[in-house]
Amino acid sequence: MYISPSPHTHAQGSVSRTMLNVIIALVPAYLASLYYFGIGALIVSLISIASCVLFEYLITKFLLKREPTISDCSAILTGLLLAFNLPSNLPWWIIILGAAFAIGIGKMAFGGLGCNPFNPALVGRVFLLISFPAEMTTWPRPIPFNLHYLDAETGATPLSYIKEIAGLDVDSTSSATAIKSATTAFESVPDYLHLLLGNIGGSMGEVCAIALIIGFIYLLCTKTITWHIPISILATVALFTWPLYAHNPIIMADPLTQIMTGGLLLGSIFMATDYATSPMTHWGQIIYGIGIGVITVVIRTWGNYPEGMSFAILIMNGITPLINHYVRPKQFSKL
Repeated sequence: MYISPSPHTHAQGSVSRTMLNVIIALVPAYLASLYYFGIGALIVSLISIASCVLFEYLITKFLLKREPTISDCSAILTGLLLAFNLPSNLPWWIIILGAAFAIGIGKMAFGGLGCNPFNPALVGRVFLLISFPAEMTTWPRPIPFNLHYLDAETGATPLSYIKEIAGLDVDSTSSATAIKSATTAFESVPDYLHLLLGNIGGSMGEVCAIALIIGFIYLLCTKTITWHIPISILATVALFTWPLYAHNPIIMADPLTQIMTGGLLLGSIFMATDYATSPMTHWGQIIYGIGIGVITVVIRTWGNYPEGMSFAILIMNGITPLINHYVRPKQFSKL
């Protein structure tokens, strides 16, 4: 047993308690997904969670030859977050592939919990997005208590409509067809109330903004996370999208719409704040959050994908060691 020199601090928290707090914070958004997407959300979440737990157990037990660590609830949380980033009509075998990649490559390949440089759930999600782009961008329409799974009616996300508008030539010389298409797409963008309540298309866990905000408040009250990463991301996105929206409000969503769509709240609150993949200091977390916000806006505005939050978090996960190296806490006894 090794004991470091004083001073020491004692904390009442544990890994399992932290994971349970995050899971509890996700409950409102999960209930909203069950309401809007019905049986599809239930099936996707159960398959994702069960697969992540199973793969972690098998890898730990038979490949790493260690005592299984599924009791810390981290695999359950990874499975739930992966499900939150998936369409609720995704075929079961694709979900299992995503869970295998998230746990096997995103987590256990680096040694397990606390050693992974990238968020495992996002690793799985981006792997599926690149490998199965059609299935990963086919979004069921929100139908309360929907009893269908694979044959649900599909539609586009709010940011997909906005991206469609941006791709149309709607200047003064545009054809009547282009103008009509842009008008139709613009009218399809949900208003603030629908965005807040979740009556929109998208990944099953990202649609209900008010449920995610409730989870954020819970995490702050339990001191599971601090405000630095989420607020710096949201503020950066608002700051950078405001002049773009002011320049051309037809092809650019306003800052509030940007914040409540595309998984920005889900990523800011529950994904970017992962302890193992985010900076240790508050100033480092603010720099990290600003970087995520800037990259997200760049991808949404000029990239091929209408969203970009997942890629932004993974990119900044890779920069976290550099931030930790240059932004260090003040040592004890030093002025």
